[in-house]
Amino acid sequence: MSEPNATQPAFAHPSEEAFARILDYYGIEWQYEPDTFVLKQDSQGHTLEAFSPDFYLPQQDLYIELTTLRPKLIRHKNRKIRHLRELHPEINIKLFKRRNIRDLMIKYGIDEEARKILDREAQ
Repeated sequence: MSEPNATQPAFAHPSEEAFARILDYYGIEWQYEPDTFVLKQDSQGHTLEAFSPDFYLPQQDLYIELTTLRPKLIRHKNRKIRHLRELHPEINIKLFKRRNIRDLMIKYGIDEEARKILDREAQ
């Protein structure tokens, strides 16, 4: 969770910033992209593919990945999460898809912002 007056991280997408505000409002401690997991290396040990989930909730020991991609375009992200689970079965991770994000934002009263974010992604 961000400290009062602390500088917010540079979020990659407005939905991440909105999600962080919801977590802050409910006092849920969070970290933004704190870990990168190597998914594939070459024979010299150089990283060929890695995955950095968007959020980590330490009190829940849970990683959260957000995606606003259209359902047919999230195959790549699903593959990375599957691979992460194969390599690290001890890691808890949840994928929030467009609809999950929209529903969450509407539930917590930021439905106008949800509409803007998701309408922009549909274009």
